[in-house]
Amino acid sequence: MDRLSRRALLAASAALAWTAAGGRARAGARDEVGQRLAPWRPGSLDIHHIATGRGDSTLVIGPDGSSLMIDAGASGGAAPPALPPRPSDARRPGEWIARYALRRLRETGGAGIDVFLATHQHPDHVGDVGDATPLAPGGGYRLTGVSDVDHLVPIGRLVDRGYPDYAAPSRLEAAFQQNYEAFVQARIAAGRPVERFRPGALNQLRRRGAGTHPQFQIRNLAVNGEVWTGEGEDVRPLFPPLADLSPADIPEENLWSAALRLSYGDFDYFAAGDLTSTTFEGALPWRDVEGAAAEAAGPVEVAVSPHHGMFDATGARAVRALQPKAWIISSWHALHPGPSTLNRLFNGRLQPVEPRVFATGLDPATEAASPWLTHRLASRQGHVVVRVAEDGASFTIVVTDNGDESDRVLAVFGPYAAN
Repeated sequence: MDRLSRRALLAASAALAWTAAGGRARAGARDEVGQRLAPWRPGSLDIHHIATGRGDSTLVIGPDGSSLMIDAGASGGAAPPALPPRPSDARRPGEWIARYALRRLRETGGAGIDVFLATHQHPDHVGDVGDATPLAPGGGYRLTGVSDVDHLVPIGRLVDRGYPDYAAPSRLEAAFQQNYEAFVQARIAAGRPVERFRPGALNQLRRRGAGTHPQFQIRNLAVNGEVWTGEGEDVRPLFPPLADLSPADIPEENLWSAALRLSYGDFDYFAAGDLTSTTFEGALPWRDVEGAAAEAAGPVEVAVSPHHGMFDATGARAVRALQPKAWIISSWHALHPGPSTLNRLFNGRLQPVEPRVFATGLDPATEAASPWLTHRLASRQGHVVVRVAEDGASFTIVVTDNGDESDRVLAVFGPYAAN
């Protein structure tokens, strides 16, 4: 069968699967409901959205076996309104993330994370600290979030938005931020690589020296108020000069988040940390960094809803630009996702085909407050795994149990055509 005929067949199968009820495994799917998640296969791309109820963490296993982790959240917020920690509070969130990563890395023959991206410095992305947070061996910083992960699963290269001085928009003074910077300084002192995320760059986040699978690419879209123009590695500024802004209008940490587009063949994926779209009713249009990053990405198959799907993100501009078949919401709080966000995704005005929307957790109060929206979610609890076929022409989405470490499959959606 030639490529055109195969793509047509996949598209027809995807259309049928998209309208079918439930999340049953389709014929030919390698993952089966009730069974353990099937291992990664060489040549395929897996994107694991790890659900600990404490923040964001995504593990990418590339077709060449390389690994990228995006964030390792460990929020210290109490439940409620935060969700209870998953699988439990017997370990710190960073430890659960690391153990999940180790299970996946064993499938590749690896024992460490090649590259780690910290999209921005907030506890639900890099880790919170308190009096009970243990010191790392040798002291200097505490083990939480990303430092917990690095302690158990060594990180090759650390990339973040603020290195080396973390001076924009100003020095960060919160305890969790100071702890993260102390962790970075300890890496530098030990001769371990740390880099600044470069907007517009191509493949900064790929394992260095990887020459296989040239169709697997990662484009840095935006960070620190700059966004890729679509030409080479050129960027344009979004923020006005900070000196011209009143203190109330200085962009907060979320707006400095790193955004990226990951591509493999015909498959594209968008993630943008906690970028938001709020412009204060049009008074400050430059604040819609999320929309600018989404337009730089263009249409994708799967998108992560920025800022956990809260009321101030996943705006109309971004939804129109991205048009994904599936949205993934890393939700860990009663405010995640906001009903206004779900309405934008489900109302049929911004996307021609209603997308599947997967939440990694849902508070009962959130579900009860807007059941006409939340009942349309494809998942309400669990790890969400996007699995892209070896040729990049199709993908499936698998939801697994995050109540333990069994990796038991709860639902399988797809295959869907990537086009």
